[in-house]
Amino acid sequence: MRERLGRRQLLGIGGALGVVAAGGLSSAAALSRRPAMTGAVLRSAVPLPPAYQEPLPVPRVLSGADRYDIVQRVVDKEILPGLRTRLWTYDGTFPGPTIESRRGRPITVAHRNELPVPSVVHLHGGRTPPASDGYPTDLVIPAGWNDMGHGMHDPRAVTSQISRVYTYPLDQRPTMLWYHDHRMDFTAPAVWRGLAGMHIVRDDAEDALGLPSGAYELPLMITDRAFAADGSLDYPSIDPSLMMRPGVKEAYVAGVLGDVVLVNGAPWPVREVDAVRYRLRILNASNARHYDLEAVLDDGRRLDLVQIGADQGLLRAPVTHRNLPIAPAERYDVILDFGRVPVGSRIRIVNRLGSGRTRDVLAFHVVRKAADPSRIPDTLSDDLPEWKRSDAVRVRDFSFRAGQMGDGHGWLIGGQPFAPDRTDVTTRLGDVEVWRLVADVHHPVHLHLVGFRILSRGGRDPLPHDAGLKDTVSLRPGESAELITRFDGYRGRYLFHCHNAEHEDMGMMANLEIT
Repeated sequence: MRERLGRRQLLGIGGALGVVAAGGLSSAAALSRRPAMTGAVLRSAVPLPPAYQEPLPVPRVLSGADRYDIVQRVVDKEILPGLRTRLWTYDGTFPGPTIESRRGRPITVAHRNELPVPSVVHLHGGRTPPASDGYPTDLVIPAGWNDMGHGMHDPRAVTSQISRVYTYPLDQRPTMLWYHDHRMDFTAPAVWRGLAGMHIVRDDAEDALGLPSGAYELPLMITDRAFAADGSLDYPSIDPSLMMRPGVKEAYVAGVLGDVVLVNGAPWPVREVDAVRYRLRILNASNARHYDLEAVLDDGRRLDLVQIGADQGLLRAPVTHRNLPIAPAERYDVILDFGRVPVGSRIRIVNRLGSGRTRDVLAFHVVRKAADPSRIPDTLSDDLPEWKRSDAVRVRDFSFRAGQMGDGHGWLIGGQPFAPDRTDVTTRLGDVEVWRLVADVHHPVHLHLVGFRILSRGGRDPLPHDAGLKDTVSLRPGESAELITRFDGYRGRYLFHCHNAEHEDMGMMANLEIT
């Protein structure tokens, strides 16, 4: 049975965060008082290493094949110096291997579950048939598993014993996707333990642009974690076995924030770089932490962050930022030009929303000059959809708020907690719709299957970082936003939900049926 939040927990949400009732305050007033993020910090019980000592790891790449076999298994790895940390992994590493694919070339990925609990794999941002989308009740059951009573009634669930083959057509714009566990009620602790990896889709048109590539292209998965005294990952699960009782301890129902920032699984790493342009494929894979990134030299000068892509691929034209906010599950494709600084310079990527150690993220040390054949074209892509409001066949409204669910409280969409056996939205294949969303606290909202454009925020124009095609929109406290999308690709059952992973586990998901 899903664990409901009690009255004291709901009061904790309201008291700790100052929950904004969007209907009772103006958007401007709400935003003027918004906190930096929604959640509570979990403090590590071990001494933390100094920043910018550990080399930046780059995940192993899988490419060139039509099928990949990945084993989900438990391993012990050194993350903090001198300590061993138990992880749940894809193929023994955190992050899991980066899969590289070609647009329009289908692949299959066979996942074998050797974990102690069931799992589900979702390719976030993928245009994927429903049978391979990773619906939360489509479990992969490990050997020897006995259902101890946890679960929700879902007559449409398709479970697999030990392994499952996921099919990805990859008929979509080139971009960086990511894959992660999506098990019903236990997504947050499973991802926290290490079940996340990146997946890059490429095509010939993008290859011909002359963007930085090869050693000058870096995928960067940013996460935050906390560590117990023995070096293990700390997480406030009600049931640390993740077998029966979902949810987190009362203080963390709004979201779990770690005090250690990891990039590609290493704490506050450093990378030696040439004095040329680099392409940074940035993913925020944190459960609840938001970042506002800027590139700062040791003398205080800032470098431009030139955004060339969003969640669902290249922008029409580059957008230059001095800082770039990124919510959980969002991705940004950014060019950073180290040729603009002298050899010997250090450039730190810092988090303007952080304090103390969580202000640091990673650093680059420019160590040599090199020829730079790359360029940033004025026009990046001409295949972005041109949906107009007049194309929409309907407009829908959704609220993302804490509230009543059954005999308790939780995180709700439209006043309802998630139920697998209920259809919340039905639309027709090919329909264009406008969705209007409103939030009480921070909610990064993700739509499965489709990309969308952000039409407005709070009745005003989108922000500069909203450019391009997205699949996740970051709603700030008291904020509203309008999206436009076309529901194409496949018929079947999909999800939309908050990607604060603790909110997601505590009811903030809804079903979308495409007919």
